[in-house]
Amino acid sequence: MSLSLLGINHNSAPIDVRERLAIAPGRLAEATRSLVHHPGVREGLILSTCNRVELLTEHESASDLRLFLSDYFAVPSSVLAPHLYEFREQEAVRHLFRVASSLDSMVVGEPQILGQVKESYTVAREVGAVSTTLERLLQSAFTVAKKVRTETEIGSSSVSIASVAADLAKQIFGSLKGKQVLLVGAGKMSELAARHLMAQGATSILVANRTPERAQRLAEQFHGLAVPFADLQQHAPKADIIVTSTGAREHQFTVADAQAILHKRRGRPVFFIDIAVPRDVEPAVNSVEGAFVYSVDDLQQVAVSNLTARSEEAEAAERIVTDEVNRFAARLQTLDAVPGILALQQHAEQLRLSELDRARAKLADLTPEQQAAVDALTKSMMNKFLHAPMTGLRKSAHEGDVITLAALQKLFNGDRS
Repeated sequence: MSLSLLGINHNSAPIDVRERLAIAPGRLAEATRSLVHHPGVREGLILSTCNRVELLTEHESASDLRLFLSDYFAVPSSVLAPHLYEFREQEAVRHLFRVASSLDSMVVGEPQILGQVKESYTVAREVGAVSTTLERLLQSAFTVAKKVRTETEIGSSSVSIASVAADLAKQIFGSLKGKQVLLVGAGKMSELAARHLMAQGATSILVANRTPERAQRLAEQFHGLAVPFADLQQHAPKADIIVTSTGAREHQFTVADAQAILHKRRGRPVFFIDIAVPRDVEPAVNSVEGAFVYSVDDLQQVAVSNLTARSEEAEAAERIVTDEVNRFAARLQTLDAVPGILALQQHAEQLRLSELDRARAKLADLTPEQQAAVDALTKSMMNKFLHAPMTGLRKSAHEGDVITLAALQKLFNGDRS
């Protein structure tokens, strides 16, 4: 197995770099196909969220995934290089397990990341980018994440970027009672944001989405109102809090838009929670008097206090991850012996049948029962002879003793020409 994981995340790169690599859900399949067509890559998966873009691959030779990132996203390698991290083999396994278990998230314990990993896995399977190695690895990652959730309290409360954003809104306004919210985008993040904002006291919800049916469904959940996306700027001045999460490549709110909104609000401030990557709100909007803009990176401050409160649970989760990484490595080492064991068994069976065939004339006078007894006897002798070398192969693989494993495989499964 030759595993590697290359990526950037909220710890290694600012949002202005991450948004240049963001992949819209509708483009993920095409991007994954491109990844597995990259030279040297046998299997691959792309995880793209607001906080990270990571390439997980199994490859047959040295594969320059940095070149893939630079070429596919048309971003100079000099821009990406300072922000990239790369893990190989067992460390790649550890990183994936930590990501799936939400230990590497901006908000430790948030539940959304596992669903995002599963979605990337589903897309990769659909385009034929995942088979034996990554299939086994990803299923193990899902098991580890479930174990962390079950055996620790790291996910004991509903914590997510959306909930942190709602907490931040409450800190800004003091109270959300009577505040109106505009959701721009009707995806999962928008739904979560709406739930948390309503729980904090917000009284009404407007929803704008390019697909009217999705806006209507989300609005009905909260007894809100769906508004046409084309009329977004007309309805925006009604909102005290605007939550944006569209995944669009262009800004949905520019400086000019913000100025027009504030003019219509007659001095009442407007609070933008921009949880989209790429960003929906032009960063310069923050300089407009009365406009307050918070991106996903601005939520880091609130997330830090969450991490402190969960440090003991995070430590317990890290121990689980370490144990599972070791268990996964041991399982793979054991699997390394399987081809040798199978080949040894097949070779021994061929020898047994060949010798029986050579003795066929001498055994011709035996009754069918006696011939069956001879067959059973030779099988029994073969299995007893194979027991010691096969046990040695399994033991050497399990213990990671590659020298002994190679010697046994060469001795019992070498060149027989």
